[in-house]
Amino acid sequence: MRVFIRLLIALLLLGGIFGGIFGYKYFVQMQGGGPGGGQRPVNITATAVATEQWQGERSSVGGLTAVDKVAVSTEVAGTIDTIDFDSGDPVAQGDRLVRLDTDVDEAQLRGLETEAELARIEFNRAEDLLPQRAISQSEFDEARARLDSANAAVNTQQERLAQKTIRAPFQGVLGIRRVSVGQYLSPGSDIVELQRLDPIYADFSLPERFLTDIESGQAIEVDTSAFEETFEGTITAIDSAISEATRAVSIRATLDNPDGRLRPGMFAEVTVLEPMERSVITIPRTAVSFNTYGDFVLRINETDDGLVSERVQIETGEVRDGRVEVTNGLDEGERVVAAGLVKVRPGQPVTIDETMRLEPSEVSGR
Repeated sequence: MRVFIRLLIALLLLGGIFGGIFGYKYFVQMQGGGPGGGQRPVNITATAVATEQWQGERSSVGGLTAVDKVAVSTEVAGTIDTIDFDSGDPVAQGDRLVRLDTDVDEAQLRGLETEAELARIEFNRAEDLLPQRAISQSEFDEARARLDSANAAVNTQQERLAQKTIRAPFQGVLGIRRVSVGQYLSPGSDIVELQRLDPIYADFSLPERFLTDIESGQAIEVDTSAFEETFEGTITAIDSAISEATRAVSIRATLDNPDGRLRPGMFAEVTVLEPMERSVITIPRTAVSFNTYGDFVLRINETDDGLVSERVQIETGEVRDGRVEVTNGLDEGERVVAAGLVKVRPGQPVTIDETMRLEPSEVSGR
């Protein structure tokens, strides 16, 4: 008896479950127009296929490089007496950066100047005596040689003394100071890095097949992750050879950088602009279903029964600013489903929501 009751309860539960499933399917079918009543129209957003003027471009990645970069160092040994800069200072050409101790060198210079003065006096005396035949020509020549040697020694010591003052070789911005007052420097010791930031280089490369499409003076645009701004420049140098490792050509462009915001070492997204524009057919990126077996859109066709969606295979090209170039499959003026392709099936009736019309951009692509 208990087994029979349990079996009855199980049958009732299964009947309730299956009844609910069939009831839900019937409800959905009736919502779609009933059996044989056709599909219910879907409300969609539409956009028109548009023609735009796009400037041809080639994209690459690279980095920013200083026009001039040097590690400021000393040519002679010595102890630092004064430091006349702070890390990160802008400097002009010739500004004094560091002065080494010069006490010994100045003392030596005074001694050499005294010797030079004595040699000058002896030469003047010899010059007066030579016409009187009081000294020989060889003695006069020796006096002149001693004077020249003394003057040369003074000049050499003055140059050595000048080397104790380290100056900026060009205008730029200093890096982090690497020395301190009282520190002994040997020749070649790094003091601070100096870089010229205006202008600044953008170095990048393009595949060799684009070599005939680039030339000096061509415009480029540079985007960096640090700034939401596009910087403009021009190509100023193209390498004379193709890299055997990458089969790419190295290119250098120059950008104005008066405020110094662009810094060497920054990652750069470079766009090389071609001088001519071309007409392209475009649609929003959201209107395209990108698929391994081919990209497609849902075109909106007018029929006797109203608007119906149709799946259309297309070929796509470049993507810019949220719009996709269509190279084959659509014509200007045709309408396609602008977004939400997953909720629309091919052949399904549609209605267009005019309150959310997505028009093509009125601004031509670059």
